[in-house]
Amino acid sequence: MRTFMEAVTNRRTNYALGRDIAVLPSSISATVEKMVYEVPSAFNMQSSRVVLAFGEKHDKIWQITKEILRGIVPQDRFAQTEEKINGFAAAYGTILYFEETETIKNMQKQFAAYADNFPVWAQHANGMLQFAVWTALTDLGLGVNIQHYNPIIDDKVKAFFDVPDSWKLTAQMPFGAILHEPSVIEKMSIKERVKIFD
Repeated sequence: MRTFMEAVTNRRTNYALGRDIAVLPSSISATVEKMVYEVPSAFNMQSSRVVLAFGEKHDKIWQITKEILRGIVPQDRFAQTEEKINGFAAAYGTILYFEETETIKNMQKQFAAYADNFPVWAQHANGMLQFAVWTALTDLGLGVNIQHYNPIIDDKVKAFFDVPDSWKLTAQMPFGAILHEPSVIEKMSIKERVKIFD
């Protein structure tokens, strides 16, 4: 088992994903559930929601996305878009992240002095959840990336999975077998980003 620091360091964006994984779906489900349960939120709001899709349900997310984009992207440029979406569809599964907006509204009413902050705090918590799940799936040996085709796919995706109207889609996270290691990315000097005073 890696240390937390090692797990965070090993988390990368993997676009080349496949379906031949050495992890049981039950292990993936348990990992996602554990992260949803453990990741904190302001005022213990717990507004984050998740749909975990395998098999045909995973395929449907990207079929919906492709068909919607087919009506938006110019025909002469659609081949590149289709190739990209097919890459996400080639993964083993997809996690959909949502915010439960009624929960946020109830918190705004309950704590009116902080009303403007609750939508922001909800996004913070959802971001922490995405990072925690991403890192945990990486620790299972899976490749992961994150996409944001919302809001154009929201209505059809929500209808397909029969989620409440109050759930707002925030991100899509394909995961699967790592087919190619990602390229090394350039990062700013840490001295430009962190100031330490002692």
